[in-house]
Amino acid sequence: MRRPGIPRPTPVTPFATLLVGALLLTAGTACSSAPPTTPAPAPPRLSPDDVIRAATQRLTDDCLTRHGLTPPRPGRSEPVGAQRTRVAEAMFGAGRTELSLRLPTGHVVRAHTDGCLAEAQRRLYGDQGRWFRTSTIVNNLAPEAAHTDRTLAEVRADRRTELTEWRRLRARALTEATSLIGSTNPPPPKGNTAQ
Repeated sequence: MRRPGIPRPTPVTPFATLLVGALLLTAGTACSSAPPTTPAPAPPRLSPDDVIRAATQRLTDDCLTRHGLTPPRPGRSEPVGAQRTRVAEAMFGAGRTELSLRLPTGHVVRAHTDGCLAEAQRRLYGDQGRWFRTSTIVNNLAPEAAHTDRTLAEVRADRRTELTEWRRLRARALTEATSLIGSTNPPPPKGNTAQ
């Protein structure tokens, strides 16, 4: 039973709902004098390798600057003569190399324990000598497979210990690098990106 004085509700059709929604949307934008704002695109996610590279560059740049040198950059004129030698020695070390590893291919890889790059590696990986050995082996698995006439899978199976250590040291470096550059968005490492 209907009470007098109270209007009966009008049935709502789908078209009426759509029309009201459209009017509300256009009214909100038509009455505004400011252009509609779109959220800024999210910064690109850095890969773990990019995060570690960025932290390494920051550390080596800071080190070179402390030595009174200008960090090299693409597009800048390169230093010449004695200045070029000073930058290279500050970056990569000088004198006799302290780290050395003979690979199964017969090649010998050497590195310095002084210099800005060595300092950055100690900070990121915790143990520069261990990182040098492990990364040199892991980065040369494919040449080792070719040299020994084995598949990469066979060499990887033989180098499980080095691969495990490589992953552990790299995870430490990613944690340190993320902390250093303040990045909160690198995706977690997935699988094994080593050879």
